[in-house]
Amino acid sequence: MKILVAVKRVIDYNVQIRVKEDGSGVHTDNVKMSTNPPDDNAVEEAVKLKESGKVKEVVAITIGEEKAQETVRKALAVGADRGIHVKADSYIEPLGIAKILKKVVEKEKPDMVFLGKQAIDDDCNQTGQMLAAMLNWPQGTFTSKVNLKDKSMEIVREIDEGLETIEINLPAIVTCDLRLNEPRYASLPNIMKAKKKPIEPMVAKDLGVDITNRIQQIKVEEPPKRKGGIKVSSVAELVSKLKNEAKVI
Repeated sequence: MKILVAVKRVIDYNVQIRVKEDGSGVHTDNVKMSTNPPDDNAVEEAVKLKESGKVKEVVAITIGEEKAQETVRKALAVGADRGIHVKADSYIEPLGIAKILKKVVEKEKPDMVFLGKQAIDDDCNQTGQMLAAMLNWPQGTFTSKVNLKDKSMEIVREIDEGLETIEINLPAIVTCDLRLNEPRYASLPNIMKAKKKPIEPMVAKDLGVDITNRIQQIKVEEPPKRKGGIKVSSVAELVSKLKNEAKVI
């Protein structure tokens, strides 16, 4: 079996986001970047399945600028066998990403595609579902547990009411939740070995798909500053303010 794992380069989750003065976006120059956290869970689960002997090959793919190759190198350092870097100079919406991934799936013919459930930058939570629709494959979203069988997999997924267990046939799309596993750190020897693993270059514009963005970003603004709280002298005053000023009761 083969697993294709999609990884995305995003601003590190520990970084304080700063909006540009002209409102055109957020500052990314000289800002620490890293792999999207749920994508780390996707890579970890794929590598664990390979280590168990159920999967023969793990291929990591990223779509983005030249520096995005770093996310593939990280995946290779934790156990992926080879990488694919689809070069794109500008932001591509989830629909365009799904179209590119579909082309790569048709070429690589994996048994499963693993993705993070959503990216922490645009927070769309759409790519996996769109890819499943385009391929007409079953999907398991918000996955917190995977049990791989011969021609199917049992998925435990997080829903509003709690947990849901489903069984889907292969090939399939799986979007991974943070609760799925604990991603490992890449050791220095493995980081050095990853430099020798192959990364196949591609160009998004050469794949023959329409990746034109459908949504226009007008302006980015910081959320309003929170006002300081006040002290009240009695419960009656608190209830009065909640009722007459805040109008929440």
